[in-house]
Amino acid sequence: MSVEPKVTSIDNYSFSFSTEVMVPQAPPNFKSGFIGIIGRPNVGKSTLMNQLVGQKIAITSPVAQTTRNRLRGILTTSEAQLIFVDTPGIHKPHHQLGEVLVQNAKIAIESVDVVLFVVDGTVACGAGDRYIADLLIRSTTPVILGINKTDQQPSNFQIIDESYTELAKSHEWETVKFSAKTGLGLPQIQQLLIEHLETGPLYYPPDLVTDQPERFIMGELIREQILLSTREEVPHSVAIAIDKVEETANITRVLATINVERDSQKGILIGKGGAMLKAIGSEARQQIQKLIAGKVYLELFVKVQPKWRQSRVSLAELGYRVEE
Repeated sequence: MSVEPKVTSIDNYSFSFSTEVMVPQAPPNFKSGFIGIIGRPNVGKSTLMNQLVGQKIAITSPVAQTTRNRLRGILTTSEAQLIFVDTPGIHKPHHQLGEVLVQNAKIAIESVDVVLFVVDGTVACGAGDRYIADLLIRSTTPVILGINKTDQQPSNFQIIDESYTELAKSHEWETVKFSAKTGLGLPQIQQLLIEHLETGPLYYPPDLVTDQPERFIMGELIREQILLSTREEVPHSVAIAIDKVEETANITRVLATINVERDSQKGILIGKGGAMLKAIGSEARQQIQKLIAGKVYLELFVKVQPKWRQSRVSLAELGYRVEE
């Protein structure tokens, strides 16, 4: 039996309800598009996207190269829908995982409508920034250069700013300064990006902030706590697999496996008497509870999977592939 969708109107949006999806119809002159957030590792790309969409969907840490997957954050206003694509920091790869991450970042440059090239405003333009600039000028995608961390700039910030404005001027890029941490300058970024978008549809419902499934975000929140708790001891040798999620009326039970490459890393993660793993689990559980707005029981296991970052098979099993 076929069921006709029910259509209703709320504010300026026309919603179509069906048994499969709810697809909003954009109002007249509405703009939409995909924005790639590109830059070196640890320049604040994930913090920026979290601030723009108004919710934590990407993990952040002081450790470089935190982001591994192209994560989409969605911001919908009365005049536009901006879909942000947070990418891994572009760097010289040292293993198969690094090559996959950098390749995915390069692919993102060609698959978005606008590139927001984020740089670190506390240091002058360097070889890494110029390398990314060379990649960007090979593409026809419009570029906006964003100077981040203005709240942390040293007294000689004018010299630093000039090094980036000269780079932008040589390629006819617009420049904007901001602080992803404090939110200063973000309204200007938002408006500038909207100006660069074309008229288009709503790709996602207006209240959606990411297209990633909850399981993925759960795994990333666990990995974030590992990065914050272990720092350089277990830097990037960790991959999270969410084995099971069971939802009941009162609590959500999550079982996850932390994959590492060496027995010594397993020992660090577990800690004396299991103290480290308990602390990681406690902090991650609190973050996951915020994500799902409910009580969570989290159980973590640690598994040694030697050289998983060098194995294409292991990378694929853990969700790391070169994206189309």
